[in-house]
Amino acid sequence: MPLTITDPIKLIFAILLPPLGVFLEVGFKGPFWINIILTLLGYIPGIIHALYVILKH
Repeated sequence: MPLTITDPIKLIFAILLPPLGVFLEVGFKGPFWINIILTLLGYIPGIIHALYVILKH
């Protein structure tokens, strides 16, 4: 999908606070909760998942 004007902001949030970046992309759906768990288990997996979700949608 093409990048939108808000994607750079979401990507910055995905690096600083991964669940916030995912929330801005999909809301309170499944990927958000998965990202919370991944971020709690390790910060790097949370970042990777957040980038994946933002760039996929």
